[in-house]
Amino acid sequence: MSKTKAGNRKSIFITGAASGMGRATAELFASKGWFVGATDVNELGLKSLEADIGPDNCFISTLDVTSAEDFGAVLEAFSKDTGGTLDLLFNNAGIGNGGFFDEMDFADVMAVVNVNFIGVLRGIHMAYPLLKATPNSLCFTTSSSSATFGMPGIAVYSATKHAVKGLTEALSIEFARHGVRAADVLPGLIDTAILPEGTTDNAPSEGMFRLMPADSVAVCVWEAYHTPEKLHWFVPEEIGDLDKAAGNTPELVREQLKSTGPLAELIRNMEEESKKAASA
Repeated sequence: MSKTKAGNRKSIFITGAASGMGRATAELFASKGWFVGATDVNELGLKSLEADIGPDNCFISTLDVTSAEDFGAVLEAFSKDTGGTLDLLFNNAGIGNGGFFDEMDFADVMAVVNVNFIGVLRGIHMAYPLLKATPNSLCFTTSSSSATFGMPGIAVYSATKHAVKGLTEALSIEFARHGVRAADVLPGLIDTAILPEGTTDNAPSEGMFRLMPADSVAVCVWEAYHTPEKLHWFVPEEIGDLDKAAGNTPELVREQLKSTGPLAELIRNMEEESKKAASA
């Protein structure tokens, strides 16, 4: 019998776990009997999660994924609760500063890069010894439907998610030599706070860009752990059609994004606001 807090349970370590997709995933895995490592910058959200799933079923800690020192200390503390193992790393923390790229403050540009990509690189690199020590482990990362084609209005966010997708593909080959799997999820419009203002109001009721609940991604994470051969997970599945179309006919996809879909009206509104600001 293991004397660690996790005992003989499988473990998952989640960044961005206080709300949205991360919280839904923490709740689902806890309900399945897993030990949950939940981290976020939102301490109140983590305390609420701990109360919901029970303190004996989780490790919680605030974590700034842009801080190497912070990440290292938190992973070390978590590993003591699991005996140095980790079945599933879920790199989920992300921010979504948007706007026309040329009008964004460069500090805001780099904030997105540092959280959404550098934070992912750091998390995977630092957690890898735990994954290597665990049979059938999975490195799973939140990419985005915006990694299918560069999305206007969120160009930097989209670029970081393209980077995550490419990194996952490469690591799925590299990590296999140690028995570690790598996969990602490309969510469409998920009902979370990260969506740009006005996006939910313009979301269609059907189709690939319909609004999806956060727990749809949680279910995807669960299925990914139990489906070793699959690399990219699309939520909803129709996002995969966009991924194929963007590769085969990028010019057509560009024109469609400009004229239809939930981002089209948002971009038109942004253009109007930009013109007003310029003439003021």
